[in-house]
Amino acid sequence: MNVTLQDRSGSIGTYRWQRFTRPVCGKLMVNEFAPRPHNSGHGTLDASRTSQFEQQVRTLAGLPLGDTTMRSPVVTQNLLGDLCAGGIPYWQAVLADSSATLHLYGKAEPRRARKMGHFSYVAPTVEEALDAALRLRRLLPASAHTDGKSEIAATI
Repeated sequence: MNVTLQDRSGSIGTYRWQRFTRPVCGKLMVNEFAPRPHNSGHGTLDASRTSQFEQQVRTLAGLPLGDTTMRSPVVTQNLLGDLCAGGIPYWQAVLADSSATLHLYGKAEPRRARKMGHFSYVAPTVEEALDAALRLRRLLPASAHTDGKSEIAATI
């Protein structure tokens, strides 16, 4: 289906399907079709031999596609503006863990539900990556720490 749409549109580049399985009926549903790198593929930055962003550059430059083999399972956790409501998030929690990588997008103003960044967590299994990512996410709100401050005053 992806190839058919690309062929018919005549466009080149990276395409991303965002899909999910409906719990009630078990049917696979397509939520979004993005003709560009997409946040659902951000884990490729840290876990693939060639990320979706590099693939986009290769495609547009007429270069051969890179190897997309996953080096390890990865879980990506979105960071929304809501996280900043109690002060600067405690980025040390992510930065101190060598299996986690923090990606902040440099947006000046955090707002409720606005995607400000993400972090990825790689591990030997998806279950381990998910458990660790959820543990780290719980540590991020400034309110989870006694002084309510973060030593890293980075703008997200």
